[in-house]
Amino acid sequence: MFELHPGVVCLVGPNGSGKTNFLDAIHYLSFTKGALPATDAQSIRKQESWFLIKGWFERQGRVSEVVCSFQAAKKTVRENEIEYNKLSEHVGKYPVVLVAPQDIELIWDGSEVRRKFFDSLLAQLDRVYLQNLIVYGNALKQRNALLQLFAQRRATDHDLVNQYTQQLVHAGTYLFNARTALLQEFLPVCARHYLALCQKPDEQIFIRYRSEAQELSLADVFARSLDRDYLLQRTSAGVHRDDFVFELGGMELKRFGSQGQQKTYLIALKLAEYEILANAKGHRPVLLLDDIFDKLDDERIGRLLHAVAAGQFGQIFISDARPERSRQLISAIGLQPQFIEFQTPVATTA
Repeated sequence: MFELHPGVVCLVGPNGSGKTNFLDAIHYLSFTKGALPATDAQSIRKQESWFLIKGWFERQGRVSEVVCSFQAAKKTVRENEIEYNKLSEHVGKYPVVLVAPQDIELIWDGSEVRRKFFDSLLAQLDRVYLQNLIVYGNALKQRNALLQLFAQRRATDHDLVNQYTQQLVHAGTYLFNARTALLQEFLPVCARHYLALCQKPDEQIFIRYRSEAQELSLADVFARSLDRDYLLQRTSAGVHRDDFVFELGGMELKRFGSQGQQKTYLIALKLAEYEILANAKGHRPVLLLDDIFDKLDDERIGRLLHAVAAGQFGQIFISDARPERSRQLISAIGLQPQFIEFQTPVATTA
């Protein structure tokens, strides 16, 4: 068990010593799942059959205990010894923002990663959004399964397909409207953080939301794609295909941005996420910076750390494989963080 500093906590030690797992445990206590793509079963230590994570969150003078456990393919989450009936009821209570090495996929990869980023933010802001996101995902799976079944049986029940289509229309319309509204708030905040990091006023950023629902109602979108869906045996249109295109200077960042610009853009996205959550919740999220010093050049790191020193953030966890670098950078801005040193585990044979 660790008693953690309310300000800056530095996790230092060689790669593979457990720093990222520590941060992922905090993420799990907030989201009821890890940040890494591994399943719950894959998160169990080798030769064990279960795991348990326990943490305490202090907010406005009140301490709450959160316990997440997984055993025999069953996950349970309790807050102050009361078990949730639905895990979604916990999401958003204790917001966390994570900046990790794999986040560059947000810039480089396909639309699914970017949708997930904005969906995660909206889910913490709006419980109704999360409920509609779950409904949409379940209806999409059921509709796709039906389309495949009908193709195998060479028989179609249009009324049954339409039932799931109506669920997609209702839930998808809510998702589309919420994403549109969020982006209007998110973009200027992100642009401000990008400028603060790069100090180049000529580098103007923009985020373009692409959705079929911008041109037609979702009911018309699904009606137009119905024949294609039967042919492809999957739902080929809808808000599950939406994308957010990151632009810099009128050009697509993914294709034309330099490595430094892409990394700066990524940090700006995360800081905008942090600020919007803090404003909406009335308290600051926990900020997790995993190997952040490897993402930015010294100048941009300096600007970010000065924002930390200025008190723009609450509790912050910073992991670094080079302890001397962390101590030098952080002491230079007058902070006295808590240092937790991780040792490389001794290799054992099964």
